[in-house]
Amino acid sequence: MTATLARPATASATGRRDGFAGTGTLLRLALRRDRVVASIWILLFVVMAASSSSASQDLYTTLESRVRAANAVNETPAMLALYGRVFDPTSLGAVSLIKLGAMGAALAALVAIFTVVRHTRAEEETGRLELLGAAVVGRYASLTAALLLATGTSLVLALLTGLGLIGTGLPAQGALAFGLSWAGAGIAFAAVAALTAQVTESARTARSLAAAVLAAAYLLRAAGDATGTDTSTWLSWVSPIGWAQQVRPFAGDRWWVLIYLVAFAVLVAAGAYALVARRDHGAGLLAQKPGRPAASPSLSSPLALAVRLQRGGLAGWLVGMAVGGLVLGSIASRIGGFVDTPEARDMIMKLGGERGIVDAFLSAEMGILAVIVSAYGISSAMRLRAEETALRAEPILATRVGRVRWAASHLVVALAGTTLLMAAVGVFGGFAHGAASGDLGETGRVVAAALVQLPAVWVLTGITVLVFGVAPGLVMAGWGALVVFLLLGQMGPLFGLPRWAMDLSPFTHTPKLPGGEFAAAPLVWLTLVAAALVAAGLAAFRRRDVG
Repeated sequence: MTATLARPATASATGRRDGFAGTGTLLRLALRRDRVVASIWILLFVVMAASSSSASQDLYTTLESRVRAANAVNETPAMLALYGRVFDPTSLGAVSLIKLGAMGAALAALVAIFTVVRHTRAEEETGRLELLGAAVVGRYASLTAALLLATGTSLVLALLTGLGLIGTGLPAQGALAFGLSWAGAGIAFAAVAALTAQVTESARTARSLAAAVLAAAYLLRAAGDATGTDTSTWLSWVSPIGWAQQVRPFAGDRWWVLIYLVAFAVLVAAGAYALVARRDHGAGLLAQKPGRPAASPSLSSPLALAVRLQRGGLAGWLVGMAVGGLVLGSIASRIGGFVDTPEARDMIMKLGGERGIVDAFLSAEMGILAVIVSAYGISSAMRLRAEETALRAEPILATRVGRVRWAASHLVVALAGTTLLMAAVGVFGGFAHGAASGDLGETGRVVAAALVQLPAVWVLTGITVLVFGVAPGLVMAGWGALVVFLLLGQMGPLFGLPRWAMDLSPFTHTPKLPGGEFAAAPLVWLTLVAAALVAAGLAAFRRRDVG
């Protein structure tokens, strides 16, 4: 039997291949790979915006209640730093979505960063892009496809978010402006990720650099809003996150500010294209230094190696959770001025489940922060799959290190890391709350409220480990479980879901501390469920092929 192989298309007459050749093919491939993850993220953003709008419209039914809530935000530096300024205290849309303006833009930017790096530097680092480049694929094709994917995803997010807000009864023009403010931030930081992907030789470093730029932009915006008297200072105007917020949805709808975000994206992306044309394949502007000929004694075990690989990410998360705890604690003592209507107090009671408004607020926010920490647990456990697909696991398993021992090393980091993060939230939050209220004895109560969330967090980590062991190609299902539990556990009381549906979320079963009654039984059962999931995942990993 003979087979005829089609000859690849030849280059142009000048001997130079089109730099953008194959962009459409790579874009279709990227769309196919990201169809599930992108859909989940878009759904999560749309539901967050629509639920916040719907719930707030029931809370602030009068003009006076909206003005009081807006003034409480604008007069509290911690809230200004975290959420930003309410530019129109009389606007229902501006008050309803204050928590999702700057923070939502930052999250959309983070998603764009991960998308671009995944389809550029990560593909180059694993060698897949080199195989594609052997065919008729231009030098700029991968970068262009990644930017088109991130831009298209951001615009779809903007459209669906706008439609969701319109469905809740908000004005169409403001709803579209709000969605585009998120999209603008996503597009701007997609360009930042494209640039950092050319600077480094590692996808992890590229993501870290882009995230550092995002953090700096958020801090500049926070400083500009918190130090301003009647409006934001110039610091907010040197930050892409500040530009997204300065679109001012439902408070004037300043469309022209979007030009800043687009211009920024074009300029930064142009720099990325310039570097692509001048660097070698697989290389970066900053070359990695060679390691030592022999490992130090501190790397003599799989656990030490896992800690070394994940310590940078854990350190960044730790700083973020500590700051979040400080802001949460400083806000808690003033929550009464922010939610001074019966409807608002009823919503906080539903989320926190306790009679004391401050305790209910702390309980509700601890539940939300636990969901965020769960994201660290999932990503840390997913490092197992990343090491496996990058072929770094096989050399280790070829030694005397067994599969379970290797996998357990990363699981220890994931479980200990989530414990450290929740403890940081509790300690820093409790100290800030105690200092603001004049009673440092509150610290212990807040720490306990944070630590009781851990078994639910561990369940998400266990689900990720189970999927890694049984069906490693579907390991992203851990993120899907997080979204489902978020909607059921955190948003269920607002949506009026039946009790059996909300009970599917592990976060529903955690004691509502501080202020509520402590019950050990739910925590024991959640811990046992998490242990069973981890054990099943490790057992499945022992029996399946590696790779």
